[in-house]
Amino acid sequence: MQVLWSALYQVVSLFFQIYIFIVIARALVSWVNPDPHNPIVRFLYNATEPVLARMRRILPLQIGGFDLTPIVLLVLLSIVEQLLLRLIWQLSNAL
Repeated sequence: MQVLWSALYQVVSLFFQIYIFIVIARALVSWVNPDPHNPIVRFLYNATEPVLARMRRILPLQIGGFDLTPIVLLVLLSIVEQLLLRLIWQLSNAL
């Protein structure tokens, strides 16, 4: 049973780390004028825009031409990751 919890912990951690990397890559790509038809640019946009668009509707954080929404998303992702990992760890120790 401990192996299952450990695997779940690793999968959740890996998911969040990959998505955080994708958000960072999206933010970096947005600083240049990328080709919108490039498959990597389209992937980054498709993977992040649904979340970022929702956040922009709730918190309009565009200041002086800079979109600060990815920074807020990175902070939220880190917080949620830590909460979920702590919950998984506590559940694995309780059983």
